[in-house]
Amino acid sequence: MRGNPEKVRGIVLSAFDYGESDRIVSLFTIEHGRVKAFARGARKSRRRFGHALEVFSRIEAELRLKVGLCNLQEAMADKTFIGIRSDLAKICNAMYACEAAECMTPEGHPLPRFYRLLSSYLDHLDSEAATESDRRFFEVNMLNILGYRPRLDGCACCGAKFGASGAVVSARGELVCKGCGEGRSIDAGAISLLSESLAKGRFGVVRFAGEELMQAGVLLDSAIAEHAGKRLKSLEFIRQNRF
Repeated sequence: MRGNPEKVRGIVLSAFDYGESDRIVSLFTIEHGRVKAFARGARKSRRRFGHALEVFSRIEAELRLKVGLCNLQEAMADKTFIGIRSDLAKICNAMYACEAAECMTPEGHPLPRFYRLLSSYLDHLDSEAATESDRRFFEVNMLNILGYRPRLDGCACCGAKFGASGAVVSARGELVCKGCGEGRSIDAGAISLLSESLAKGRFGVVRFAGEELMQAGVLLDSAIAEHAGKRLKSLEFIRQNRF
């Protein structure tokens, strides 16, 4: 990373106060992927930052890049997602998406496809009700973009194609045939919906429901836990409140 200031577009993944007037923020930018930045005087300077550094805001910022903690010179909110902030279920799902992005993406590595996915999910949540089906759509596409997608066309162990009887979910969040492992069953219909989610370009088109939603959730939760390396606090809150 160079030290020259430049204009970037990003989404605020997390932020916390530092000292009396500063903030440290984690951003996912379209230009440089995930970066952490120090915003000097952010809590006092309305001119340079305003309300831009709220979690899951989409912003335009001037950033001085460097290894470790970058310097955030100024930021302006492009969209603060008022529709999300007025609904607790939407807030929880937006926070979850940002926490997953922070846990699972490499620092300083541009991933424009993932930026667009995260941004599109926030846009969708801003205008539509928060649903588990849309969250699952986000998750399977996130895993795919980051290179962690479970194999959906055949057993992760032996390569055998899945038939009408479906497959089972291993402890590592992989799909295996019933001859290669034991675990929670996932039907062919749920596997088909996961594959369809990767082929569709927008939220709200693919709908999981009932047993297929539960089964897809078992696979995706296992895969994300395996690659995130820790339990996501926002996901636990979603589960407790059944959002």
